[in-house]
Amino acid sequence: MSSNDVTLPEAQHMVDQWIKTIGVRYFSELTNLAILTEEVGELARIMARTYGDQSFKKSDEGKDLGDEMADVLWVLICLANQTGVDLNEAFLKNIEKKTSRDKDRHQNNEKLK
Repeated sequence: MSSNDVTLPEAQHMVDQWIKTIGVRYFSELTNLAILTEEVGELARIMARTYGDQSFKKSDEGKDLGDEMADVLWVLICLANQTGVDLNEAFLKNIEKKTSRDKDRHQNNEKLK
């Protein structure tokens, strides 16, 4: 890891500190869910234009894929902080679930070969 790497617990702490010192307070959980949906839509727009069949519009110029992904991550971290979810723990459990459930499924999928 480089000195710029951030763990999930550190990211959750950084967002929480930013909200408490700069952002005044968290938006409500439902507002943040709506914002998450909006941010995912912005990410989808850039993906559709970069990797899909849609062409770019003037309003798409200057949009950065990484920044759009970071916006999604930011709001997801806000929701995790608000609801008491430890994203590190949840992520590790999710990897275990997927590994257990899908250990043979993808290996045997002819569509992936």
